[in-house]
Amino acid sequence: MNVFRIVIHILILYAFYWTGVWIQGVLQLPIPGSILGMLLLLAVFIFTSATPKWIQEGSGLLLGNMPLLFLPVTAGLVIHGELFSVLGAVLVTAVFISTLLVMGTGSWVSQYLLKKRREHRE
Repeated sequence: MNVFRIVIHILILYAFYWTGVWIQGVLQLPIPGSILGMLLLLAVFIFTSATPKWIQEGSGLLLGNMPLLFLPVTAGLVIHGELFSVLGAVLVTAVFISTLLVMGTGSWVSQYLLKKRREHRE
């Protein structure tokens, strides 16, 4: 039963991903479809009675295995090390700034959802 629930959660996440990719393709937006899908998921959480608990187990499994998903990226960086000798400072700065933006946005969204959950309970 638990495996079935995890599969359903991951399928829900994939549905949002593919919806975002479809919207990006149809509207030719400069934003990646995966980001649009996550924004759609956020909108569902904000504007409906849906809760993150509906995808908690599946998303937890994916997040727990995330380091495995980045192994190909790491291998590519090792192979193309000459890029760092030329653009190293620019790449490190871009990674630092984007990491701060992701952390800040993630913190804000988490706080917002916790506040919404508290209001919903009252």
